[in-house]
Amino acid sequence: MESFYVLKKSDLDRFIRQLSRSRKVVAPVSRGVKNFVFAEVTSAAQISIQSIPTILPPKKYFMPQCEKIQEFNREIHQWNPVVEANGEVVLFGVHTCDLAGIQFLNTVMDVVPRDVNYAVHKQKIVVIGLECNDYCDEYASCRVMKNHLPNGGYDLFLTELKDVFMVHGGSAAGEKIVKEAGIFLKPDAAHKKELEDIRKKKEMIFKDEVNVKREDLRGVFERSVQSDVWENLGGRCVACGNCTNVCPTCYCFDIKDELDLNLKTGCRTRIWDSCQNEEFAKVAGGESFRHNRGQRQRHRFMRKFTYPVGKFSVYACTGCGRCSRTCMAKINLKETINELAGAVK
Repeated sequence: MESFYVLKKSDLDRFIRQLSRSRKVVAPVSRGVKNFVFAEVTSAAQISIQSIPTILPPKKYFMPQCEKIQEFNREIHQWNPVVEANGEVVLFGVHTCDLAGIQFLNTVMDVVPRDVNYAVHKQKIVVIGLECNDYCDEYASCRVMKNHLPNGGYDLFLTELKDVFMVHGGSAAGEKIVKEAGIFLKPDAAHKKELEDIRKKKEMIFKDEVNVKREDLRGVFERSVQSDVWENLGGRCVACGNCTNVCPTCYCFDIKDELDLNLKTGCRTRIWDSCQNEEFAKVAGGESFRHNRGQRQRHRFMRKFTYPVGKFSVYACTGCGRCSRTCMAKINLKETINELAGAVK
């Protein structure tokens, strides 16, 4: 039996303050000029309820940008795993596109050998989702990726109605929060009707944003390996790596070993990396498997629309629009898909 509750909008601040007393609460916060970031909050007034996707996705709490993973002593050949786990964190206001990103990473990081550091961080995080009742901006492609509606991956999920938030309990941890807060109410028939109307309205608002159906995307990319589109993208791309750094499902990293001044002890650190960097695919002897930018752009798209489908039966693009939004060369994911689809007809 599904558990639904309502939270009065006037009680949202009380709810956030209650949560922040016992754990760190992070939520979308405005940084001006349509820029939002997940940052620590202690009151509802600090939260941007209406926001486009944050600059960096919430993956930064599951897989930090720079993380110590081992300490070593060369003299006695000792390597000790390290997990610099933070305290409990509540991720509030996670959009459905980012919920899909978290679900994808949960799958990838659970493949043997499992990522222990990711698993430890995940255990400390409570996810509270927030529904988008309309498009965030022109870059989103959440409808074609089927991420415009909630599809799990949360402990609690909020939908803004006229006077209240409809809240769905998605886990035991979420139900516990509801019980401890003591301010959630049971919805009545009017609330349920309003939620139903919003979902019906969304089906009218959210339309497939590209000229390809979701189920056909993999085929389009598989038939486009030799397309001239990649050469065009390579000529525009500046190899800054923005697209991969802001992507909610990119998880590539580099490893750095640093010695202390005694030259005996040190640490191993994991740092986000990007397949758009020339050094990423370079091997011993200086050979690179993807030496030009067009090849690297093609690889990035294939990592979203072909490879993960074969391995995990799911697309790795969530439709958040971050890659298009942040690209300095104005490379637009939706435009690229339409160009490829037109070329392979």
